[in-house]
Amino acid sequence: MSSELAAIEAAVTDYLDGLYEGDADKLARVFHPTSALTFELNGELKPLPRDEWLAGVRSRPSAKSQGLQRSDHVLQIDMSSATSAFVKLKCAIPPRYFTDYLCFLKVEGRWQVAQKVFATASTP
Repeated sequence: MSSELAAIEAAVTDYLDGLYEGDADKLARVFHPTSALTFELNGELKPLPRDEWLAGVRSRPSAKSQGLQRSDHVLQIDMSSATSAFVKLKCAIPPRYFTDYLCFLKVEGRWQVAQKVFATASTP
């Protein structure tokens, strides 16, 4: 189980690096092609397909390119089975701060995000 946890941690590191660097290709490797991101906006559930999100990442300046300080940390990793896990983390792309809930599945021999649910705040 410790090697599986290390593989999940490596995927999370790639995710956080990809966010900070604005590297959509790195993010695409972590997210399964059928995955989506879901958030709430004005009381409404908003699903965002992975490829639409990646297009947005490609079109905006990265936190790194803007010289913004990196601020991210993993709060929880919970493996519920040999092929499923939940990760809760905090990250920032100022002026927005996020709590991300990543649902991982081990498919095609590697850990991939199947679903991301996130909340946004204007303060950490």
